[in-house]
Amino acid sequence: MYPFISPKHIYYGEESLHRLTDIIETLDVKNALIITDPMLEELKIIEPVIELLRKKEIEWNVISDVVAELPIETADQAVEQARHYQPELVIGIGGGSALDLAKAVSVLLENPGEIHEYLNLNGEKVLKRQGVPKVLIPTTAGTGSEVTDISVFSLKDTKDVITHDYLLADYAIVDPLLTYTLPQKVTAASGIDALVHALEAYTSTQSTPLTDSLALEAIGKITANIRTAVWNGADREAREQMASGSLIAGLSFFNAGVAGVHALAYPLGGQFKIPHGESNAVLLPYVYDSIWLACLDKLVKVADVMGVPTKGKDRRTIAQDTVQALFYLVEDVGLPTKLIAYNIQRDDVESLTENALKQARLLKRSPKQLDEKSIKEIYYNAFQGTFTHNR
Repeated sequence: MYPFISPKHIYYGEESLHRLTDIIETLDVKNALIITDPMLEELKIIEPVIELLRKKEIEWNVISDVVAELPIETADQAVEQARHYQPELVIGIGGGSALDLAKAVSVLLENPGEIHEYLNLNGEKVLKRQGVPKVLIPTTAGTGSEVTDISVFSLKDTKDVITHDYLLADYAIVDPLLTYTLPQKVTAASGIDALVHALEAYTSTQSTPLTDSLALEAIGKITANIRTAVWNGADREAREQMASGSLIAGLSFFNAGVAGVHALAYPLGGQFKIPHGESNAVLLPYVYDSIWLACLDKLVKVADVMGVPTKGKDRRTIAQDTVQALFYLVEDVGLPTKLIAYNIQRDDVESLTENALKQARLLKRSPKQLDEKSIKEIYYNAFQGTFTHNR
């Protein structure tokens, strides 16, 4: 039995960004810190947030050093900078890295030490204080970070996380309008990331009937709209459905957890700095090629919401066809389907496997145990673009 947890307040829908005014009034704050990335600052995507702060006569500072696959050193520097500003409210706006950093900064403002001291794999400190309030505002339809209590950071060869209830947003604002100008590649990578969240949550060993219903809803929304959102970004309905699907997927995977795809993707980001969504995308079909028999019944249901033809087919064939459909979906949205596209060599499989095995927190949720042999096989298949367990 597992509990279901979410932020206390989630605002969703076009123009929901304006609810920030109500939040500021409720919290009665006078000094805010915005955490974002330099591109959003340059394109003035954060300007509506700043304008709302101006109207409420709130002082603000901006930290915009965020980069994809955020290095732990950069994150620690942001914490020190935030401690200098001493904000009463942290506002994270951007993709997963910006939101993850905002969560960590808000908590570390009232806890001693640096981020690396609280990491899951090697940290020794425990968070004792909740930190200052935080508002998380995604500008991509993919990470789900606005509704989770996890912050992910890049180390030398892999990734690690801080996870604690204190990292959960006080307020999450998901305004689809902020996602409508995403470029094609970001739309594709973040969209597949959201799909992986939903699919891994659905097949997780910690799934529940509630997370299952959310996951299936998200899978249906994302797979029905991602191609249109990528190749016809002006289609507002497809964009809105992707934002909705990402939010629902986030609620599902936060409670059921992700598994093998993420465990094997972390070393790709750590060692080769491949963006997280692309790391998940390139591994997605090969991981499910390895585990499909262990989640056969669920993949049959996934086939139904994805629109995979099932008439006259047995369950095994339907599950296998679903794995193939995942491969074609990644291909259709223009993302690489082989590790070789990222200049990864066969000799790199050994170190990738070694680092993937460290992700025990994720691997334990896989419906099929992924041992060293299985993980190597998945990486080799992803390198070559071949399937071992599928027709």
